[in-house]
Amino acid sequence: MITDLIDNGTAYLNLSPGIAVALRFLMQPNCDAVPLGRHELDGPRVFAMAQEYTTKPASECFWEAHRKFIDVQFIAAGVEVIGYAPLARMKVKKDYDPDLDFMVLEGGGQFIQLHAGSFAIFSPHDAHMPCVAADKPRSVRKIVVKVAVD
Repeated sequence: MITDLIDNGTAYLNLSPGIAVALRFLMQPNCDAVPLGRHELDGPRVFAMAQEYTTKPASECFWEAHRKFIDVQFIAAGVEVIGYAPLARMKVKKDYDPDLDFMVLEGGGQFIQLHAGSFAIFSPHDAHMPCVAADKPRSVRKIVVKVAVD
């Protein structure tokens, strides 16, 4: 897992060509105002999903992981807590669904608070728990860029 401010995004452009596409998109002026929904950035290999929702108590959230895509999660507005744990330390709660590139896990991990202008990168070996309320439920606008694993 990597977390930083999007203002420092250029420091991570060399991680992979797909992550470079994702970060360049997120660093564009007014990226935080992109319409809700899916936006292809490099065909099906790199795409963004703009979403708005209300954060929830951790007890209502769950751990997840992906195999085919890296998540670059950018908080465009609001504040959210996101959990992180090494996948190897988690127990599978719901088997991996290759069509959804998604599995549900259980276990424990660390939690970080991301404010507007922050991003986190989660690789397939990273379990994460998004959508957690910092202190009380709040509205969040997030852009998740999915980057195909090379």
